[in-house]
Amino acid sequence: MKIRLLAVGTRMPGWVNEGVEEYRKRLPRDFSLEIEEIAPGQRGKNADTAKAVALEAKRIRERLRGDELTVALEVGGRAWSTERLAQEAEAWRLEGRDVVLLVGGPDGLAPELSASAERRWSLSPLTLPHPLVRVILAEQLYRAWTLMVGHPYHR
Repeated sequence: MKIRLLAVGTRMPGWVNEGVEEYRKRLPRDFSLEIEEIAPGQRGKNADTAKAVALEAKRIRERLRGDELTVALEVGGRAWSTERLAQEAEAWRLEGRDVVLLVGGPDGLAPELSASAERRWSLSPLTLPHPLVRVILAEQLYRAWTLMVGHPYHR
């Protein structure tokens, strides 16, 4: 099973790339994480936020493959414990489908993308900066995998 993260935002700081890579390299090939950056829509003083979100949604839709299980990461999603994430991931693996995780831009995902996702997951009720979301997500996927295989990392 491959997990792809489609995340709005480019040019992450070095510490983000290093943190994500630390956990990516620990994951086995059959539970790999790939990150694809999506260019954000234009924002600024006179920019139309709805137009920016719509453009981001278009860019995300262009990268969707159609056969993947789609999970939208958003504050309004369900909060999962690490143990629940491990259960979800095991179910994903048993379905035999790859997974795509969606992270919107500063104004979130377009409502139609959120509505079309098969699952909606909230990492936290806190507002997290987008760079930190990538590191937390990579670490939690690694931790879930360790639970699935009985590795002692989770202790």
